Amino acid sequence: MLYWLTALSDGGDFFNLFRYITFRAGGAFMTALLFGFLFGQPLINVLRRRQGKGQPIRDDGPEGHFAKAGTPTMGGLLIVGALTTSTLLWARLDNPFVWIVLFVTLSFAAIGFADDYAKVSKQTTAGVSGKVRLLLGFLIAGIAAYVAAINHPDALQNQLALPVFKDTLINLGYLFIPFSIIVIVGAANAVNLTDGLDGLAIMPVMIAAGTLGVIAYAVGRVDFTEYLDVHYVPGTGEILIFTAGIFGGGLGFLWYNAPPAAVFMGDTGSLALGG
Repeated sequence: MLYWLTALSDGGDFFNLFRYITFRAGGAFMTALLFGFLFGQPLINVLRRRQGKGQPIRDDGPEGHFAKAGTPTMGGLLIVGALTTSTLLWARLDNPFVWIVLFVTLSFAAIGFADDYAKVSKQTTAGVSGKVRLLLGFLIAGIAAYVAAINHPDALQNQLALPVFKDTLINLGYLFIPFSIIVIVGAANAVNLTDGLDGLAIMPVMIAAGTLGVIAYAVGRVDFTEYLDVHYVPGTGEILIFTAGIFGGGLGFLWYNAPPAAVFMGDTGSLALGG
């Protein structure tokens, strides 16, 4: 949104800074971090009042998890709210890749929220049926994969690029979308499992997000792709702003999770961030 302030620029003033992705990524990081600091405690208080006994603890989990009984869940709302706000504020809203990542994140967050709500309201670890969650995940990932494919340059549509082998492209053809679905849904559930095992999925997510942001920024710049001899995909640089929002929102969430944790991110956060 703030990108449109560049219309007020004559090329040499303060407003010209908004043309730079790195400047806006820094703004997104600070916005998400401040969002976490400002709204974290009020959100935790609301969740604690509404949920009573907090997130149910699985009987087959590590014994140390039983000490966490009573901790509220759905803390992922804080992270998702922070990264959504920062992305909408600092990213170019005419960029299709921005809307793809927001669509996937918010859609998986909705699935996770429904699952968390079912667990808390019924005080059971069952939640939403696994088949329903997978079916919805496949649908969301399929839509995202299709939109991403049609926004790739013609030479890269339905192509799989391999790390290290820079000139190698594998034409997946009609298998591109099924392959993408497996990657997206697999990543979403991998983070979900990681958070369920130790409750600390946010650090791996932040590391992965930072790496993805750097790669997306480099691939979205012609000069970088020529120097690195990788494929150029116009517009992907804006994803750096989204990942900066994840990083800032993640740090804001961690502020309230120094032992003992004040809130779990729940499936609301883990499915969203994994997706």
